[in-house]
Amino acid sequence: MLAVRLTMVMNSPRSNGHVPARYDVQKVDLASVDGVLSTTRSVRLRLDLDRSVDNELILECIDVAEQGPGGGNQSSRRWLIVRDPDQKKRLSELYWESAGKWMVSARDKLTGTDHRNASVMRSAAHLAENLEKVPALVIPCIWGIHDDSKKPGLFDSVVQSAWSFCLAARARGLATAWTTAILNNDEEIREVLGIPEGVTPIALLPVAFSNGGDFASISRRSAEEVTYFDNWGHTWEQRDDDTGRTMSEGPGVTVEADIDAPPAKVWSLITDIRIGARFSEEFQGAVWVEPSDTPAVGAQFVGTNKHPKIGEWQTTSTITELIENQLLGWAVGDDEDTAAARWRWEIDELHGHRCRLRHTVRLGPGESGLTPAIEAMPDKEALIISRRQQEHLANMQLCVQGVKALAENS
Repeated sequence: MLAVRLTMVMNSPRSNGHVPARYDVQKVDLASVDGVLSTTRSVRLRLDLDRSVDNELILECIDVAEQGPGGGNQSSRRWLIVRDPDQKKRLSELYWESAGKWMVSARDKLTGTDHRNASVMRSAAHLAENLEKVPALVIPCIWGIHDDSKKPGLFDSVVQSAWSFCLAARARGLATAWTTAILNNDEEIREVLGIPEGVTPIALLPVAFSNGGDFASISRRSAEEVTYFDNWGHTWEQRDDDTGRTMSEGPGVTVEADIDAPPAKVWSLITDIRIGARFSEEFQGAVWVEPSDTPAVGAQFVGTNKHPKIGEWQTTSTITELIENQLLGWAVGDDEDTAAARWRWEIDELHGHRCRLRHTVRLGPGESGLTPAIEAMPDKEALIISRRQQEHLANMQLCVQGVKALAENS
């Protein structure tokens, strides 16, 4: 059987010579590349609504985006550039109905408050009120319909290219914003733009030059905080690929859960130093060291623990970090520099009066109950650490799920 590939070539006055045929990684300017990757923001407030954007620039960005990988290496992505004022007006009306009205209402409620979403809603509402004024709206699409089977193969062939478009735009001085709320009006979008059955729009990308200064990177959790090694929840402050796992590399555990309750309710639970004893099989309880009776930086408490192979023991811990409704941290010992372990509860506020609870432990850097075992069996240090991580993981999961249940059901 002969395999035949049919290639269609159309004459075009454009040249895509801006797409390099080869790329010498030895000559890459990492600072420039990382700068584009880390400062490509969703821009809404600072879109220049008065300066036009040439089609040539947008098409260059699409040329670059089309170099992205796709399932089976098939050319299934399609792009819609919307410039016609009437079409943009109709899309802006759909955007307004799907999310714009809610964004404006949320902005008005949060204006003048210190709520963490106040600036986000101000930006989102501005875009909703001015979407039809944006010079160009770009809609990446793909041939195919998602069947809700949760199988990969459709979106993973277009999302990366759509983001590559945003990066290419950023490198050319353009600003974009990733929006998907309008996709709730799927039938109406198809009618307005003539999108046929069998094609799926993925996002709506407003494209414009930006007003004001340049964009900077923003605060995010470090890679060490959001990366697990070999097992879900196992973290390392430092991980040397060339050596076995050791205490000097800062082994730890992280457990998270989304909770349908506001941060203040969860905070009232986790600031009870005895809360873990209600769920953990190891932690038995705690009492404050006088004169302390509530969490405060410098306050100390004595905790009681129990392990089937070790028996019962007590430790004195010191509160080292406290931000109301956000963070409670303590060191097992007098300070973090000599602690046997460092523990944290963290609360991230989510939309809709919800939050994400994050419970972490970092073993060391001081001596702990693991020290005698490792000294007696140094060749088994990695195994000892891994087993301890698993024990902490199991008990921390019980605690997080217990707090979640209390917060959601109280």
